[in-house]
Amino acid sequence: MKPVNLLYAVLPVWLLAGCGPSANSPAPLSLHPRNPHYFLFREKPTILIGSTEHYGAVMNLDFDYVKYFDELAVSGMNVTRTFSGIYVEPEGVFGIKGNTLAPDTGRFICPWARSPEEGYAVGGNKFDLTKWDPDYFFRLRDFVTEAGKRNIIVELDLFSNFYDTLQWKISPLNSANNVNGIGNIRDQKEILSLRHPEILDIQEKMVRKIADELKGFDNLYYEVCNEPYFGDTTALREWEDHMTGVVMDAEKGFEHKHLISNNIANHRRLVPVPRKGVSVYNFHYASPPVTVAMNYHLNMALGDNETGFDGIEDATYRMEAWNFILAGGALFNHLDYSFTADNEDGSYIIKKGQPGGGTKALRSQLGILAGFMESLNYVDMKPITGGLVRLSDQGNTTVQGLIDDDKVIALYFSGNDTIRTSTSFEINLSAGSYNLNWIDTKNADETAAKLTDHAGGWAAVTSPDYVEDIALKIVKVD
Repeated sequence: MKPVNLLYAVLPVWLLAGCGPSANSPAPLSLHPRNPHYFLFREKPTILIGSTEHYGAVMNLDFDYVKYFDELAVSGMNVTRTFSGIYVEPEGVFGIKGNTLAPDTGRFICPWARSPEEGYAVGGNKFDLTKWDPDYFFRLRDFVTEAGKRNIIVELDLFSNFYDTLQWKISPLNSANNVNGIGNIRDQKEILSLRHPEILDIQEKMVRKIADELKGFDNLYYEVCNEPYFGDTTALREWEDHMTGVVMDAEKGFEHKHLISNNIANHRRLVPVPRKGVSVYNFHYASPPVTVAMNYHLNMALGDNETGFDGIEDATYRMEAWNFILAGGALFNHLDYSFTADNEDGSYIIKKGQPGGGTKALRSQLGILAGFMESLNYVDMKPITGGLVRLSDQGNTTVQGLIDDDKVIALYFSGNDTIRTSTSFEINLSAGSYNLNWIDTKNADETAAKLTDHAGGWAAVTSPDYVEDIALKIVKVD
């Protein structure tokens, strides 16, 4: 265990209250007014790409988030995801080693203060759900402040599904863990429902308190609930709609309001029409082109904000990222298990058997994706259609891409496995000359080529030899 950080114990109350942005804070992250499939942040078009620890950075007192943010920033990442503390995990759950959502005994902090009464399930005193913990809110504000210094957006998940009794037994909302007698419920699925007014009241008060504490930050958006689609889906959806409304109501008097996300499904699901108050639609373990294509009509930001359960190899998650963003997505956030409370620089070596991957090399590769997108005026681009590119018969190779008329085209080819070979295809272009710039997605090496005096129509193109995946930027020069 790390030594106790005494900062919060010795700072006076007036200084604690001063942590955060100034009164004249800029407008927060928003949808881009010209193309709301993307974001606008600090007056710049923005796509969010991240590689995030397992969401316990605020609630785990042993986690040095400054060191963590430094690693994200140097890797070119600009988003992190964190949980509020209403949900916490026991050590060893899901097979995660060094799980930041499972703090050591006495190192868990959440919105509510500890009471004088002993008996919390994971050590220490029970919680008093009528009293806020000022140390927690100082840490939360400081977390968002440090992220903002590095232009990193914070996705704050207010709630999470309770998957089974393992997590529910250690939640502060469980009556065994608080002195208020609230949460005397056996079925954890009922916690995220409208069936228990006393629990709903505590949840609503927490949302309003957090909204008030973070109202001045520009580098923030709220996700109402992580994976709310397990269990009683009807009750969960009603509850999620209600809590989305609570966030909106909590911010109704604010000069600037934060974006609200709903976590829609694992893999894919159609959202027929936009949900009230919701601007970001996040999926887990997304099926990239299908997930984006089936929800592109929403005309709002689509995200793949959790990955995993598909091995530990970098290529799996690198290709998921490129496929999602080049299909028209606005956000990709890898769940990176190489960050632990002893390895906030992401140096923990993940072994087979864990539910996902994460390495410094992968973060570097995601940074290449971020840089590639920065080189494009993607706000003026849209996903390619089936009439633009014709692949030769090359096994599992697929292509995703974005196009701005045919002035600029961005293409991504993947599925080449571990065989080093080239890809041949035809592309339908108007008459003119074009610069072709191939980018190695693993090391950012570039290979330039030209297509000169094209008469218009289908042009044959062959890539350099590559392994697994490669990207291409085509720019019309006359």
